[in-house]
Order: sequence, then C-alpha cells, then structure tokens
Amino acid sequence: MDTNEPVTLANWRRLPWSRWAFHHVAELVPVAMIPADLTRSKPLPLGSATPDGLDLDALLQETDTDGFLILHDGKIVFERYANGLTATIPHIVFSVSKSITAILAGILVARGQLNPDALVRHYVPEVAHAAYGDCTVRHVLDMTVNIAFEEDYLDPDGAFARYREAMGWNPVADPASAPDLHDFLATLPHGDGRHGARFHYVSPNADLLGWIIERASGVRYAALLSAAIWKPMGAEADASVTIDKSGAARSAGGICMTLRDLGRFGEMLRGHGRVGDTQIVPQPWIDDIRENGDVEAWARGDLMTLLPQGRYRSQWYLTGNDHGAYCAIGIHGQWLYIDPKASLVIAKLSSQALPVDDPMDHRLLRAFEALGRAF
Repeated sequence: MDTNEPVTLANWRRLPWSRWAFHHVAELVPVAMIPADLTRSKPLPLGSATPDGLDLDALLQETDTDGFLILHDGKIVFERYANGLTATIPHIVFSVSKSITAILAGILVARGQLNPDALVRHYVPEVAHAAYGDCTVRHVLDMTVNIAFEEDYLDPDGAFARYREAMGWNPVADPASAPDLHDFLATLPHGDGRHGARFHYVSPNADLLGWIIERASGVRYAALLSAAIWKPMGAEADASVTIDKSGAARSAGGICMTLRDLGRFGEMLRGHGRVGDTQIVPQPWIDDIRENGDVEAWARGDLMTLLPQGRYRSQWYLTGNDHGAYCAIGIHGQWLYIDPKASLVIAKLSSQALPVDDPMDHRLLRAFEALGRAF
C-alpha cells in the first residue's frame, strides 16, 4: 500500500487514510452544519472515580481507538485521544447516527407530528412502489422492513456500493447521471416474507427515517437536529452531517461530532432525556427504547450472535445484561454505551480496519460490562 497516496473518496474509509479522514470528513464530502449554541454550553465536570483492574490504554491501542471517554455520574473520569484527534475536532460516528436520528423522531412523536404506526407512504409517497410502500414507520425504526437489500460493506460491485455512490461517499464515473440518495431509496424492492417478522439491519431504513422526519416536521434534518437537541443539550461544538448532491442528509451514518458531545448526548439519555431543568427528549420515548423491542424478531435476525439476550428498538441495541445497558454502534468501531445501573456512559471513536469485526465487538462489550461492574 502506497501511504503517500492522497486521501480521496476512493480510499477514505481504508487504513491508513481513515485515521486522518474520519476526523476530516468535511474536506472530502459535502456537509450540512448542525450548529451548537455556546451560550448554553457548560464544560463537562471532572470526576475522581477511576476504574479498577482494567488496562484501558492497552485495550484502546488494540482496538484502533481515536478517542475514548468515560462519564460516571455525568463527570469525566477517563479521556484519551490518538491519531491526531483532539477534544475540539469532530469525528464521524457512522451508524451511531441512526440512533441519534431515532431520538429526533421521538421528539416529533411527542409533538404529535409523527405517528410511528402510520404507513411510510403517508409521509413519503415517493417510495410507495418500493419495499417501503406498505410498511409502517415503526417497521423502519425497528429494522423489521421486509426488503431485499444486503448490508455488504466489502462488496465493490453490489447494491451497497451503488448506495454509497448515491450518498456521495464513493466516486462515480458520471455524477450527473447517478441517482441521489432519495432516488435510490425509491428503487429498493421487497424481500420474501412480511414486514415485522424479522430483524434485518439495513442502513437505507435510517436514511429513509431522516426523510420521513423532514416531511413530518417541515424542517431540514440538520436544522431540526440543531434546534431540537444540539442547542438545548448544551453541545460544546458544532456538529455536521454529510449530504448528497441534492442536499439530502445521510441520517443513517453521516453525523460528525466531538467525543465530548457524543458523551454529552449519552448522558442526556441516561438522565431520562433531561439536561438540568430542561426536558429535551420525552422520557416515555427513552423508556420505550429500554423496555421494548421484539425478542422473537431479533432472534430471527442477522445480528443475534452479537447480543444473544438482546433486542432492538428504535435504532438502539438493548444488551439484555443485568445492568439494562443499551448502546449505539457504528462501523469501524464507533460506540455509545449507556449503563443506567452503574451511572456510566462510554463513548468510543475509532478507525478500525474492518467495517465490522465480530471478535473486536465482543471484546469491547465484555470490557464495557467490566467497566460497569468497576464503578
């Protein structure tokens, strides 16, 4: 591999280029800004508690970590950076974006602007002839859409590669004739079976959710996320989301933010959607995530081996462990892990070589559970 080759759309998700690219995304892909309001931002306090008996520095090096943050009772007790990332530089969180998007959906549900039981085509009639034409928003939220699409990150020629071209993440021979993200979503066919029967992880579902949110609210995705969450949460830095050639937000995987703001978002959820005296996310939506999810659909699905006792609800993974932990996970090693019993939030930003590395994921889950027992 020629490491002198410049970072481009053709290589930005591969080592060694990804170690730079994952925190310089806006130099490679167009983005829409998600402004913070610094007048509402307060520094995260420092805590004195420390985890016992765990060699975290070795773990972080071995799992390609760019940034790692532990909050205990809302206080920073551990923070590390590597590969050029710092506390003030945003890093892409990939599919953690899905979980953030679903929290935004919950705000619209509480406002009466979005009905999870409504048919998708009520909000987005453009997909009426695709797999989404007869499914509900709840099917989209829970990844139980009956759709013929495989999440194959390493296939250079299949549907996922065409999906990346549509979102502007891969180079295309003729950009003018290539479909944009919304056009691509409207072409996805039904699979065999029925909606709601089986968990099937499909990233386009979460891009569709972003489109649904825009239609339901009448506000562009980045502006809504800024006004509804980023500013009232007290984020300490602007975030951003990648957009396609037509300006559609990559709500399934394109959000970039600082490590501390990722931790701050998790701490807000651990606090039942509150920051100080402000209820930002409706507590019933968070309670629904933590308490619900179709165990049988999960058991029939394609990620059951990751969390054998788990569930999936509104784009969040429920671990099924005795601490009631739940998490958001992104490819190449992005994590937001919330342990309510231990009052713990763990945020991890990474540039691991493989998009999905099952042994590494299992190792990290064991480490996160050990951290929950250590505090």
